[in-house]
Amino acid sequence: MPEGPTIIIAKKNLQKFKGKRVVAAIGYTPAFEPAMLEGKVLTDIKSWGKHLLLCFGKLTVRVHFMLFGSYKIDEPGKRNAVLQLEFTNGILYFYVAKLLLIEDDLDKVYDWQADIMNDDFNPKKAIEKIKAKPGRMICDVLLDQQVFSGVGNIIKNEVLFRSKIHPASIADTIPPKRLKALIAETVAYSFKFLDQKQAGTLSRNWQAYEQEECPRNHVPFVKKDLGKTKRHCFYCERCQKCYN
Repeated sequence: MPEGPTIIIAKKNLQKFKGKRVVAAIGYTPAFEPAMLEGKVLTDIKSWGKHLLLCFGKLTVRVHFMLFGSYKIDEPGKRNAVLQLEFTNGILYFYVAKLLLIEDDLDKVYDWQADIMNDDFNPKKAIEKIKAKPGRMICDVLLDQQVFSGVGNIIKNEVLFRSKIHPASIADTIPPKRLKALIAETVAYSFKFLDQKQAGTLSRNWQAYEQEECPRNHVPFVKKDLGKTKRHCFYCERCQKCYN
């Protein structure tokens, strides 16, 4: 599943279509009739966490790539597109993605202060949300898109390891300084993820995700599906402290 940095890359790659008019629109999405976009101009391209937002004036098409979604520019894939948009300067294809038509003001729909890669991200607000729902494992909290929009399983594992915090720690029991440091690391690593993804070096720089051995203690990582999300956690029982 694409994480926040991957969506930022997609937004960058689609910039050539910004300001261009849709000549034709087809696809099998059940969310809306694609033809309704014909004649409309793509006025902006935004993102919120894992959501890619194609803005057509007062209408916005939300694209969520889920586990296997993808997009192509000018060259069609082998599958039928869930949405195919032909602009005056090229064609945009979306595959196996979940689409939604948003007719409300995006500022009313999205909390931009929850997006870890947005300039408006608010660490204090994230802490308030954590305290408002006590008793949750930090591995679940990091994947809560209303708290840390854009965080996926890679970012979760990497920032917990780098912050030396056990994924089963109860979030609201983590000492304030450690929690603030974890949030700062979450933002910092997300931008490292972005740079490494663009350079093609992301996986070779993983310290915990899908790794076999702790690079600090040289002991085997524990791999378990923890929390209510039941997502893979890779952690070291020696150097990642559990708070509960």
